[in-house]
Amino acid sequence: MAANLLLVVLVVLDPHLQTPMYFFLSSLSCLEIVSTCNVSPVMLTGLQTGNVMISLGGCLAQLYLFSALATVEYFLLAAMSSDRYLAVCRPLHYPSLMDGRVCGQLVVGSWVGGFLFMGIVSLSLIPLTFCGSREIDHYFCDFQPLLELSCTNTSMVQTVTFFLSFIPANPFLLTVASYVCITWAVLRVPSASGRHKAFSTCSSHLTVVTLFYGTLVAVYMSPRDGTGLNPSKALSLLYTVLTPLLNPLVYTTA
Repeated sequence: MAANLLLVVLVVLDPHLQTPMYFFLSSLSCLEIVSTCNVSPVMLTGLQTGNVMISLGGCLAQLYLFSALATVEYFLLAAMSSDRYLAVCRPLHYPSLMDGRVCGQLVVGSWVGGFLFMGIVSLSLIPLTFCGSREIDHYFCDFQPLLELSCTNTSMVQTVTFFLSFIPANPFLLTVASYVCITWAVLRVPSASGRHKAFSTCSSHLTVVTLFYGTLVAVYMSPRDGTGLNPSKALSLLYTVLTPLLNPLVYTTA
């Protein structure tokens, strides 16, 4: 939290950092601060006091905020990749295409879109009832561990979530397409120093994208082993604790 807060303060106070890239970065840092406040305090309180109880309403609220912030990050990273694409591939048009108004619209659209999208998904959880075990096999309220506790048929919820999951896939495809174009443009630069300079403008963002999507793939595609242990609980620490810490370090050392 301190690292992300310091980065936001630096961007606000330093006129040299008031560029589109650092504007998006400060928004990403604000997201990481809120995300850390959502998961880490509850986890640390449970470790310190042994009280791991949470109400159903609190659990659903934590799930909604966690999922909404993750969706906002999908959109923000896509907006940042578009910014890097314009900076590398269309440098002469960059100041007019990525002005303050466009940056503000992309950031506001990312936040509003992420919370609205997860609001629709969260509505599908309202009919569920929980009449069996009340122990979540996780250290915070995640979607799949919560569904496993429901004594209601969850096939409809899973079907709705499956089709809605294609919406966050679009920002991912946009990010991939942006970096394919960036890579092609960088390889066409004749001099080695020019290629290094062009790639250095987006290397930090590419590192953050790799961290974000890499940890999500590791968590949600890792199978349970035969002993019943769930490796996603340990891997989840990567994007709930480690990623918010590494993001500001990556950008300030790049």
